[in-house]
Amino acid sequence: MSVDFNTVAKEFCTFYYQQFDSDRTQLGNLYRDQSMLTFETSQLQGAKNIVEKLVELPFQKVAHRISTLDAQPGSPSGDILVMVTGELLIDEEQNAQRYSQVFHLIPDGNSYYVFNDIFRLNYS
Repeated sequence: MSVDFNTVAKEFCTFYYQQFDSDRTQLGNLYRDQSMLTFETSQLQGAKNIVEKLVELPFQKVAHRISTLDAQPGSPSGDILVMVTGELLIDEEQNAQRYSQVFHLIPDGNSYYVFNDIFRLNYS
């Protein structure tokens, strides 16, 4: 079966950011015990630790706006590398913050999970 990695990446990011923006507590199914998140300078491993970090972020409302999304096959095993840049609108702030995020998606049956997740705010 040939997978269109660009379509998978776009569908994944749409789902991920909609879920993140509406209820971060529900992101755990996208990670596994061996998954790793680098969020700015913090590194966490395991779905439970990752979701705890995302839930305790110091804001109530957030909206992700994707500016660019690039994807490539990660290996012959079917994994996918995804690079996203965009803007975050946090709480009632009027000025968006720019961010970059990389996902390494691993096939899992008919789906994918996040093996690596690297997030950075871009300060200019």
